[in-house]
This record gives sequence, C-alpha cells and structure tokens, in this order.
Amino acid sequence: MAKAQETTPSDPATTGDSKAPRTERGRRTMRAILDAAAIEFGDNGFHQASISDITRRAGVALGSFYTYFDSKDAVFRALVRDMSDQVRDQVAPAILSAPDQLAAEQAGLREFITFVRQHKEIYRIIDESEFVDPASFRLHYATTADRITRRLRNAAERGEVTGDVGEIHGWAIMGMNVFLGLRYGVWSEDGTPDEIAGVVARMLRDGILRSPADRSPPDADRASEPQARDVP
Repeated sequence: MAKAQETTPSDPATTGDSKAPRTERGRRTMRAILDAAAIEFGDNGFHQASISDITRRAGVALGSFYTYFDSKDAVFRALVRDMSDQVRDQVAPAILSAPDQLAAEQAGLREFITFVRQHKEIYRIIDESEFVDPASFRLHYATTADRITRRLRNAAERGEVTGDVGEIHGWAIMGMNVFLGLRYGVWSEDGTPDEIAGVVARMLRDGILRSPADRSPPDADRASEPQARDVP
C-alpha cells in the first residue's frame, strides 16, 4: 500500500493570521466566514470584495468578523491556506488507501479534479494571491510539490519507481495536475475525473514513446506513404 505522508485534516482555527476560536460555535462562525469569503473573492476578486459583503453572505455580524480577522487582507491570507488544506484533505484519504504509488497519483488527481468541479473559485483565489500575497501564493505551490516529492521518494525507497525521482518530478506532476484541473474542472467538465486520471496514470506508467519493438522500420513507414507519380 502507498505510504504517502499526508497530514491530518485541517482545522479552521489554525489559519495563520486568524484568531483561533475557543468554542464549537466560534469554529462554526469562522467556517462560515471563510466559506463566504471564498464565494465573494471568487465572484468579485480581492479588490472589489468587501468585508460587509462577506459578513452578509456568512450571515454574521460585522463584529464577529473582527473577532477572528483583523482585515480583508487577513481573511484572504487565511482563505488561501484554508483552500490549500481543503485540497489536501480531499485527496489524502484516497492517496493513503491506494495499493501502490501509481494508483496513489491516479487517485490524487481524480480527487483533485472532483474538488475543483465543486470549488471552481479556487483558481481565481490562488491566482490572485500572487499579487495580493505572494508569500501565500508561493507557499501553496511549494507545499503541494513537496508533498508529491516526498511521496515519490518514499515510493523509490520501496522500489516502485525509479531511484532518481526528486523535486523536478514532484513539480512536474503538480504542474500537470494544476492545468488538468483548470481544463477539466473549471473551463469544462468533459470526461469523468476517473477517465482523466486514468489517462494520466497510463502515461506515467508507459510514457508516450512507442517501444522499439512496436516501431515500424523507417523503410516500412515510407513504403506505406502514397508514392508520387511522375507526370509525363
């Protein structure tokens, strides 16, 4: 079984700039604010969104917002981390229950696309964070790539993948997943997440080059091409 090292589910009380709630009611309020912020920032962007619009969506008083966040910037930073954690929490169980590393990567992509289809706003929020809070933007991708890299290195130690896997492979897989999520989760929902992840898993397993045994000899390829005739 794949022994990927995934962390435990996140708690909205642990989101950086936020002031940790001490009661279950407080955690529900913070969750409502973060969920409303995701919709507001996703619909209108950071600069057009307002705290009053967030609290109105959340159904909480303005004072409740300031109980947990000091500013719009603070809730945005917390939201970026929260959405990163939500993605991790969505994919981690499927990865951990996979029988091998290839199945783990397939399951991770499947669950990621499933998450994106339910939370299309994640792309606008993460992309905007590059300009609103570059540190959060970089942390989002760096921690994701680090998790993939650790999984691959653990798989190499088990003899499941080549021994030279490292950071470049982790970033490459993450980049592929990010753009597949954009294409098949945000822009359209062509194909099922299972189908898309299956294609990628076969590519990871087999590559895209034909094996030497399957390649036609150059002469045979030329012989199969239409031959031009001389015109008198």
